[in-house]
Amino acid sequence: MICSMTAFARRELQTNWGNATWEIRSVNHRYLEVGFRLPEIFTHLEPTLREQLKVRLQRGKIDISLRYQPTSNTDHQININKELANQLMQARTEIAGLITQAPPLNPTDILRWPGVLQIKELDTASIRQNLLELFIQTLDDLMAMRKREGAALAAILETRLTAMTQEITKVKQCLPQISVTQREKIIARLTEAKVTFDPARLEQELIFYAQKMDVTEEIDRLATHMSEVRKTLTQGSAIGRRLDFLMQELNREANTLGAKSVALETSQASIELKILIEQMREQVQNIE
Repeated sequence: MICSMTAFARRELQTNWGNATWEIRSVNHRYLEVGFRLPEIFTHLEPTLREQLKVRLQRGKIDISLRYQPTSNTDHQININKELANQLMQARTEIAGLITQAPPLNPTDILRWPGVLQIKELDTASIRQNLLELFIQTLDDLMAMRKREGAALAAILETRLTAMTQEITKVKQCLPQISVTQREKIIARLTEAKVTFDPARLEQELIFYAQKMDVTEEIDRLATHMSEVRKTLTQGSAIGRRLDFLMQELNREANTLGAKSVALETSQASIELKILIEQMREQVQNIE
């Protein structure tokens, strides 16, 4: 199944340690580019998250954010190392006895001393597994949306391919009459100009002209490329680059068809084909 590169997923979890919300946004990009916005205490999760993404995604610009709100009982706790503080106070008293007119003690100076304030950090290891499981669930949601969007894109492309087939069928039906009409026009112009010509030489020139203006080869190549597009759509996986290449080939043949056109029917078909191809190309840009 093909996947779109445009999707969004959000999951929230409420537990005794707090609330966590993952958000993953995905848009089209030539390669896989991942950006994280994680709270500082959870930045250590980034390598693991990247590995999970590389397994599931091949293209797209992915923005991942985690919002975390701890409950009151999991907030950072601040404790005072009373033993160290008492030692500092005693040392200060001894030093003050050696100094005349020693300034009064500022408690803040004691708190600034390394080790006096002891901050109990959140035990992230205990909630790591919960966050990773929630992330996988959010990634599953993202993948599901990418697949739904991909199926919609495939349906759009199939509609355009059907319209292209109809245009090609029209051209094929017109080709015999176009050839006859052009032949008659050339002979009529020569007759009107009262030009004397050798019938055998004229026949050779008409054949050469017909070959030069023949668009059968372009029609056949268009049909071949369209068949390859349909085949590619059934393969799934990361097919965006291949489809983009096929769009370029289709457009090249449609341009050549217009350049070689000698009739209104083929000129109009060339324009319609290029419009349909451009519409497909725009959609292909979103396919992984």
